[in-house]
Amino acid sequence: MKRGLVEIALSVAVAASVGIACLAQQSGSSRRMLDGKEWTTANLNVTVDGSYCYGDTESNCRRYGRLYTWSAAQQGCRSLGDGWRLPADDEWRQLAKHYGGVREDSDDTGQAAYAALLTGGDSGFNAVMGGSRTQDDAKYSRLEEHGFYWSASETNPRTAWFYNFGKGGRSLNRHREGAKEMAVSVRCVKG
Repeated sequence: MKRGLVEIALSVAVAASVGIACLAQQSGSSRRMLDGKEWTTANLNVTVDGSYCYGDTESNCRRYGRLYTWSAAQQGCRSLGDGWRLPADDEWRQLAKHYGGVREDSDDTGQAAYAALLTGGDSGFNAVMGGSRTQDDAKYSRLEEHGFYWSASETNPRTAWFYNFGKGGRSLNRHREGAKEMAVSVRCVKG
């Protein structure tokens, strides 16, 4: 009887450690940011329906994470378990305010938040310029030019708020008309 219990306990421990390893591989790491919430510090890279590698190239998924439609983004964050979810518009906005604010909330057109939250910035957030995939013709564009990120907040049944790290203006922008069928990068939050 004791041997059976030990085997079960060992099986549970192995399954738990494998699950933790899978979470680390799929989501990168996370960090408590100045807004008091825990954010993933790498773009989501979990395969779900409605997610894509830029240019249909697996190496781009490893470097930039996957691109997600709005509904796939929510599913991807939930798949991490333990309270992970797609951040709301206000959560993105509050995070940005701690680093200078998005374009409309800052004195420098969102440049301080852009610099702090981008890879190499002092926040440890490590946003990357993963580009996007269009909904109509499934074309990929803007790799290394824009880092677009979904929020969970809808503006109407077909669109949602999204955030844009724009390389040209070196600023962080907030947009209300993200067509839910386009595919962009994702960060997840909990807390």
